[in-house]
Amino acid sequence: MSVLVAIIPIVLLFVLMLGFKMAGHKSALITLVVTILLALFAAPALDMVPEKFASTGIYGLVWWSFVEGVLKAVFPILIIILMAIYSYNILVESKEIEVIKAQFTSFTDDKGILVLMLVWGFGGLLEGMAGFGTAVAIPAAILIGLGFKPMFSALVALIGNTVATGFGAVGVPVTTLCKEVGAVSPEQICEVSSFAVLQLAPLFVILPFIILMLTDRKAWVKNIVLSLWTGIISVVVQYICARYLGAETPAIIGSIAAIVAIIIYAKVFARKASSSSPSSQASPSSQSSPASTKSYTLAETFRAWSVYLFILIFILVSGALCPPVNDFLKSHLVTKLDLPVINSTFSFGWISNAGLMLFLGATIGGLIQGLSFKKLMVVLAKTVINLQKTVITIISLISLASVMNYCGMIAAIAAGLVAVTGSFYPFFAPLIGAIGTFVTGSDTSSNILFAKLQANVAGQLGMTSQSTFFGVEGSQTNWLVAANTTGATGGKMISPQSIAIATAACDMQGKDGEILRSAIPYALMYIVIGGLMVYFGC
Repeated sequence: MSVLVAIIPIVLLFVLMLGFKMAGHKSALITLVVTILLALFAAPALDMVPEKFASTGIYGLVWWSFVEGVLKAVFPILIIILMAIYSYNILVESKEIEVIKAQFTSFTDDKGILVLMLVWGFGGLLEGMAGFGTAVAIPAAILIGLGFKPMFSALVALIGNTVATGFGAVGVPVTTLCKEVGAVSPEQICEVSSFAVLQLAPLFVILPFIILMLTDRKAWVKNIVLSLWTGIISVVVQYICARYLGAETPAIIGSIAAIVAIIIYAKVFARKASSSSPSSQASPSSQSSPASTKSYTLAETFRAWSVYLFILIFILVSGALCPPVNDFLKSHLVTKLDLPVINSTFSFGWISNAGLMLFLGATIGGLIQGLSFKKLMVVLAKTVINLQKTVITIISLISLASVMNYCGMIAAIAAGLVAVTGSFYPFFAPLIGAIGTFVTGSDTSSNILFAKLQANVAGQLGMTSQSTFFGVEGSQTNWLVAANTTGATGGKMISPQSIAIATAACDMQGKDGEILRSAIPYALMYIVIGGLMVYFGC
């Protein structure tokens, strides 16, 4: 009964978005209200509330869970989404997006290569550096600017923003996963990181192939060759980085390697796209077709790309790749709020968050592109106004996830799944991670929720010794723990928060259900493949 009650919010969200085709912000708000009611009345009656909160009042527990959810939604998720869209809107206002469009289309006439470069290469790089929705928002917005259809742009951006999320924001999800289970030595972090790459290995080839087929369904041979070429290079580089460097660099260096691989293919192997016919779903409008082969000077290129260039510089300098700066930023101007009842401390670094880096990079780039500071603030204000529905969606989803967590509903779902799967649990381990990301919208949050569960189940199943996984020796417990982040990356594709970001970037407010319906088959395939890799690797 506890499990049946606990899954009501997840089922309700699907029913409202898919069955009733209700807008995302309305679906999320209604689901939040229902979740609060379940937490207030059903959770205590069914003894779902964790023992450490059993003596506290349920009303206080729900209230402070909600408050924490709101704080987490605004700082930093909504700020990052806002700044990512703001950066793109600056390019539109300055009209420098036309230069970027022309350079992309002059780089290659092949729309498949173009899309793969944006959502797999550039998107993976953004995820590795910043995370929190930037890898969906920015590539999708650029695709729209290039003339691709909104639904197509949203879908390929979501599919592309998957495997890299395990190592997104400079490895935070995996390092958090390791901390939760006490695997904090460099060797253990490297082992968990490399296990995650191994479990995801087939998807490094399959996902680029899907993206290419969605773009051009007739170019089978080219799509197979390019997906194999890009995928194999991506997975090899990410595995080497994970095995020997840890969790911070696989997504960043792996994505750079993918970009180089795609460029090499485009310059050496690819024929002109005139010989291929893109599908009607992906086909950009005539405005995106290269009208000329104009060459741009270095100064013109710098001006056009200055927004993203400065965003990249600020993120790299402020991140873990520059420890002295990172340590300074994280230790200054940090607001900490103690939340009673739930015994949690919410902290937010005003000068260390990715949202500020996006704002600074975008604003400096906008000034270089000739916009006044006043004009930039007008662009920012318009961006805020246009994201009202996204604000409601994100706050509702993060808050309901927080309430479900503290009131024991997420733990009940996981425990129920463990009870019914038995020895086949390794196959379903990624599903638990996917559920965590679907509800919370964050790979990191999913790892916080379920890392200890995965480690405990490993103990119950006797998976506590050393073993060999696809030729790589390591801990059986770490193999199952890594499965959580493997599934969490798949859940990211259909997380309502990710979809809300995609709808905002593609100006498709109210179309969340349509995007979710399109993405579900690919997400299910993703989770099943991850489950098979975990199961047969044991």
